[in-house]
Amino acid sequence: MSGKTVTFFFSVLSPWVYFGGPRFHAIARATGATVAYRPIDLLRVFRETGGTPLAAMSPARQAFRARERERWSAWLAMPVNARPAHHPVDESLAAQLLMAAEDARGSEVVWPLAQRMLAGVWVHDLDISREATLAQIAREQGLDADRLLADAATLSMRARFDANTTEAMAAGVFGVPSFVVDGDLHFGQDRLDFVERALRAD
Repeated sequence: MSGKTVTFFFSVLSPWVYFGGPRFHAIARATGATVAYRPIDLLRVFRETGGTPLAAMSPARQAFRARERERWSAWLAMPVNARPAHHPVDESLAAQLLMAAEDARGSEVVWPLAQRMLAGVWVHDLDISREATLAQIAREQGLDADRLLADAATLSMRARFDANTTEAMAAGVFGVPSFVVDGDLHFGQDRLDFVERALRAD
């Protein structure tokens, strides 16, 4: 058991976070790692690091990424919509809701809530920029939706979200999911073997 801390930079818009999150958390449990959650503004990261949002990619790149989603969906037996109805949208309130939930209930509530948001986007065609949608998701997780949404909408919570994104880019993050172990950055849900090795290393 490593007892290490892994900083998990993620977006609730990314299909790769949706696919990789459950396996990452299984690794964290198996290695005794502590997860430090950092939801970030993925579109800001793209703008400031030279990345290209999906809608702006060439048709060839969009087609390949769609095929990759199909492959991972089949491999992991995780359903995914080829063309989600509400992607991309403003993820700030959803991310801030995750931080408010962590403040109120502890880190153990963060991932179940985040994965439900991700499935909302990529499976159930939900618009996670809407307060009503987020309230429904929070209530399904047994959370006090009204209180958490009020906390999430504050200027201080927005400042934390912005700070997470700045921290991510300072660590070299240019996409998600990204994981930092012992100061070393690992990028991509297809690189989780390296994350596990880092967590198990002396």
